[in-house]
Amino acid sequence: MPKRGAGSSVACCRTVRTYGVVAAGGALGALARWAVGRGLPHGPGAWPWATVTVNVTGCLLIGLLLAVLLARAPGHPWLRPFLATGVLGGYTTFSALAVDAVQLADAGRWPVALGYLLVSVVGGLAAVVVGLVLGRAAVGRPGVAEAGEGRS
Repeated sequence: MPKRGAGSSVACCRTVRTYGVVAAGGALGALARWAVGRGLPHGPGAWPWATVTVNVTGCLLIGLLLAVLLARAPGHPWLRPFLATGVLGGYTTFSALAVDAVQLADAGRWPVALGYLLVSVVGGLAAVVVGLVLGRAAVGRPGVAEAGEGRS
């Protein structure tokens, strides 16, 4: 078995810490999503306001967050994993979007299911752009160029 140097042990600790901050952020994001779901409940066949709300606001926040982090703390080892991957990854939900669309379709509400998917995807993309523009304006870098730098 090859010997590990001091550098690999530091990298291992950094990786474990990153897992920890992602997990902690994910727990916070999931709790926030649960709270929105409690505040905006719906049954099968009804418009899934909670899922639309978390996905669109999560997209807005990730655009805002990434613009600000890229400008203010691009090399911070844990901010982006904690906030983007953890908190916002735990907050938003693609799986619930898919289940909600299937439930709408199963209830015979195909036009509503298609509208829901369209609102979710287009609304999410628009929200990311708005978030990027707002974030870049907040840090004095208008526009959305370089938005894809360092995806999480």
